[in-house]
Amino acid sequence: MENLRVDIDFKNVTYHFNNAIAGDDISPRIRIGRIHSDYLAIILEDIFGPSEIVTCWLIWNIRAREIIPEGIPPISVLSSPFHAIQGTNDFGTIGYRGPFHTADEGHSYYFNVYGLDTRLDIPPGSDRRTLINAMKGHLVQYGSGKIPLYTTTFLARKIPGP
Repeated sequence: MENLRVDIDFKNVTYHFNNAIAGDDISPRIRIGRIHSDYLAIILEDIFGPSEIVTCWLIWNIRAREIIPEGIPPISVLSSPFHAIQGTNDFGTIGYRGPFHTADEGHSYYFNVYGLDTRLDIPPGSDRRTLINAMKGHLVQYGSGKIPLYTTTFLARKIPGP
């Protein structure tokens, strides 16, 4: 199985303020290479401490594509910019949620991308466990993009333009 190549478009490999909850909370652009599967699913996880995991985004049934554009709307069934289904994150909402925590916490964010051989038959709003179970037996590729984040790198406030 050839791994997917996953690149997240961030400046200086840290979260940009626009992608954080304290900012505009906009999902980042994701570039995916070496795709040999029919469909994609993405799970974004915030991993901190020895075993703490927070699921920040679940999206699946994405027809294989090399670019997931920035700013995916927080609705359960997408028809634009592509067709897909989104699940309920650990914040209890649909769609992407960016980082938000105190300046002393060190976190790493993993954009896990799964290449699948079929569409998944699970309802919009499903949780991480349901998505993982539905992918069993259909995984043909996997790749991950890690963004290390220590919050002092993004807590600077927006500077107004001239």
